[in-house]
Amino acid sequence: MVALVVDSPAKVNALHAKAMALGGKDEGAAGPRGDSGFYAGYFRDLDGNKVNAFCMS
Repeated sequence: MVALVVDSPAKVNALHAKAMALGGKDEGAAGPRGDSGFYAGYFRDLDGNKVNAFCMS
């Protein structure tokens, strides 16, 4: 899995939405994970690679 760190939840949302618009497969909608400030979205790219976009908010 590839992980991409960004600096805001808005960028996680935008990256996940763009991946979906371009044909990626949803592997976990963008949103908070747990209660430690971890915010992430997961998807598979067109080659089947799992990608995580995240930030610490």
